[in-house]
Amino acid sequence: MEQLEAISSSEAETEALGERLSEELCASDVVYLIGDLGAGKTCLARGIARGLGASGREVASPTFALLHEYAGRDGGIVLRHLDLYRLEDRPGELDVLGLPDSAAGAPVIVEWANRALNAVLPATIEVRLDRLEGESRKVRVRRLRPPSGGAAESAR
Repeated sequence: MEQLEAISSSEAETEALGERLSEELCASDVVYLIGDLGAGKTCLARGIARGLGASGREVASPTFALLHEYAGRDGGIVLRHLDLYRLEDRPGELDVLGLPDSAAGAPVIVEWANRALNAVLPATIEVRLDRLEGESRKVRVRRLRPPSGGAAESAR
């Protein structure tokens, strides 16, 4: 999936788009979710997690924890979910997260990415979510570059 554009009319449709995106992810993918508060970023993340074999019920915005890790049925980490909303855009703020090393081995989803993060953990995929009328969202997915290591193994 080099590019995808879709209109989602509900949370269920946004989650389904996330599941579809999960099929394309490699272990070294870094997905930046871009959108305003309430645009559906966490809902899309829930679908990605479920598509990778984690329980979607566990997915919540990691605003206060900064990082959530989701395990698959076998107990291995299948997805990492970062939320940098409360961090300042300075490299020192990211030190506590141990990036990029702490992100190795599973796809990473990032909400509220900033320049400091882009310097150490650049996106391979960008997803823009824009609110439309009512519950509808416009979702645009774009692969920016191949994951590190080229044709990396699937995240599944």
